[in-house]
Parts: sequence; C-alpha cells; structure tokens
Amino acid sequence: WVTRFFVVVALVLIASTLVSGNTCGGNCPSNDCPSCPCGTRPSVQNITHWCAQYPHWHQSQCECIVHHESGGNANAANYNTNDSFDVGLWQVNTVNWDSCSGGKPPCDISTNLACAIKVWQWGGNSFKLWSTCDACNAC
Repeated sequence: WVTRFFVVVALVLIASTLVSGNTCGGNCPSNDCPSCPCGTRPSVQNITHWCAQYPHWHQSQCECIVHHESGGNANAANYNTNDSFDVGLWQVNTVNWDSCSGGKPPCDISTNLACAIKVWQWGGNSFKLWSTCDACNAC
C-alpha cells in the first residue's frame, strides 16, 4: 500500500502542476494561457498611484480601465483567441510589444506604463484601443 500511496501523491502533484500552469498562479484568470509571460506570482498594485503617473489621462477612466483589464495585478496575462497575449496592468497586447518593449512582454510595471502611454497616444489620446473603454466611458 505504501507504493500505491506514493503513486497517488505523485499523480496529484503532477495534476496540480498542470492546472496551475494554465492559470499562471492566478495571473491568467481565463485558465487557458499556454505559457506565463509575466510569471506565476501575482503583483497587486495601487491602481490610483500608477494612473497618476501620466498627467494627461483622466484619472477615473484610467482607474476603470486598469480595474477591468487586470484588477491591479501587474503580472496579469490574458491569452486571446488570435494567439496573442495581453499583459500587465494595462493589458498591453502582443502586437504592441515590438514598438514599446523591444519585442518582449512588458511585465515590468514601468515598461507596461510606457507601453500603455504609447497605445493611448496611438488611439488619439484616448483609451479607445482598449476593449473595456465602453464600460469605462473612455472611448
């Protein structure tokens, strides 16, 4: 029975590892991330603080966008149906990484902020390029 016990324990550990890989330790709430571009440890941030870092944003719109996009988790990741990722506080999409973070996931909060500013500027100084802009009255 001892051998069976260890086999069962090993199977449970393997299964839990596979499941947590899809959720990236809570960073991928959709449970479908094929990898964890920002790691497996959440990094909850003060949304008000980070939105205040760029004076041209309407504070309440920025806070709403970040709340809806990442919940304030700087390591949040979302895997999209077109095989792209959105990462970080502002959920910057893969298509923007070359232009704002050297092709790497902008997981560092300062890099994610810089990318979000660029995306905001590309959107005509608005949050209209974020899918959550309607919910935040920010399009």
